[in-house]
Amino acid sequence: MRILGIDPGIAIVGFGLIEASGAQARMLKYGAVTTEAGLPLATRLWQIGNDMEELIGQCAPDAIAIEELFFNNNITTGIAVAHGRGVILYSAEKCGIPLYEYTPSQVKQAVVGYGKAEKRQVMDMTRRLLKLKAVPKPDDAADALAIALCHARSATSLLRRNDPDVKQTV
Repeated sequence: MRILGIDPGIAIVGFGLIEASGAQARMLKYGAVTTEAGLPLATRLWQIGNDMEELIGQCAPDAIAIEELFFNNNITTGIAVAHGRGVILYSAEKCGIPLYEYTPSQVKQAVVGYGKAEKRQVMDMTRRLLKLKAVPKPDDAADALAIALCHARSATSLLRRNDPDVKQTV
């Protein structure tokens, strides 16, 4: 199963493509889609949509896993990220790829085994699980790989079918 993990954003959208089979996973590709600061929001959203559709076409994933939004203190940034996330959801739907959504704590639980793990722990376990020499850069790409791993581990779980916190948008 080819899984495209997405860490949504407006300035940087991280992505990570893995191939998973059973308990094994390997990294195929990772990176980031970026938009230029200072451009109008509509222009940035249009660019994200175009870039995501092109990325989905190149990667040919079987599923897309995306992180749900977590609002910290800056609600303004959160709203912009929500706009970007909406465009990503639209792009996945337009391309006909099944979409799965995970909370940050679900990603941490799946990758580290502890839902309140620190970011550095998640990045290091992502590196280890994918047998990489270093943590991928930028951080958004490493986060996207962790989201893809979360789906790989959740998709094979029988418990997942009864988990009301895992949302599947198919």
